[in-house]
Amino acid sequence: MLNTEQASKQHTQLDCYEPLALVQALVDDQLNAVNAVRAASGDLAAAVNAAADRLRQGGRLIYVGAGTSGRLGVLDSVELYPTFSWPHGRAVALLAGGEKALFVAVEGAEDDRIQGAVDLNALQPHACDVVLLLAASGTTPYVLGALHAARAAGALTIGLANNPNTPVASEAEIGITLDTGAELISGSTRMKAATAQKIALATFSSAVMVRLNKVYGNLMVDVKPTNAKLYRRCIALTRLATGAQEVAARATLEACGYSVKVAIVALKRQTDVAQAQALLAQSDGSVRRALAS
Repeated sequence: MLNTEQASKQHTQLDCYEPLALVQALVDDQLNAVNAVRAASGDLAAAVNAAADRLRQGGRLIYVGAGTSGRLGVLDSVELYPTFSWPHGRAVALLAGGEKALFVAVEGAEDDRIQGAVDLNALQPHACDVVLLLAASGTTPYVLGALHAARAAGALTIGLANNPNTPVASEAEIGITLDTGAELISGSTRMKAATAQKIALATFSSAVMVRLNKVYGNLMVDVKPTNAKLYRRCIALTRLATGAQEVAARATLEACGYSVKVAIVALKRQTDVAQAQALLAQSDGSVRRALAS
């Protein structure tokens, strides 16, 4: 039996707990998710390094999963545009059962191996693409179908599973096992197994974006302002990076279409927006290198 499907030996009288003890038990069990991701840090780092190389050549991030795992992939993919200005077309998510499965369970969708391959091939994958295969069990047929189609196309495959020695991890080019063990509510992988996947995905995609020069220091300098909050954040980030007053930061941002990177280089180099853009282009989008050039 898979570790995630086994009955937990802890809190076997959970249904008798008072609310505070119940909540504390459930929260404490989530700490195992952090430990599982930490144990997989080496494999995650290898995935980040390999993925960044492909993406520099114009590849896409393609997330594939079913159920909770698939929805987590969708979540990570849609957050990359506002957070890092990563183009929509270069972060694609496939969910077994299609868009409907975001809101309701689509019976049998995860068991359709052929459809996984069909959906992946419809994206016309190529060697620069990075395909993330997500399955708590590590055995989901839909995900395995996509995995083998991605490998056949020469794409980089990264498998994330919550059970050791399962095909999603072992048959991917880079396998990441998040061994969270038995769930406190036995078999409910929407709990710490899902938490571990969320941590791993956020860590992976954030680290990749750092490697792709989307961060300066620890500041999110390639943010895409899509609402009032993010416009304010652009101003705050520019001021933090440069020490500029709000009036100067706002004026420079308005001149460059609210590109925080360009505003930082223009203000710190005391140059105009066009020259700041040229310096960034010469530095592969790295604020640090643009400032040093």
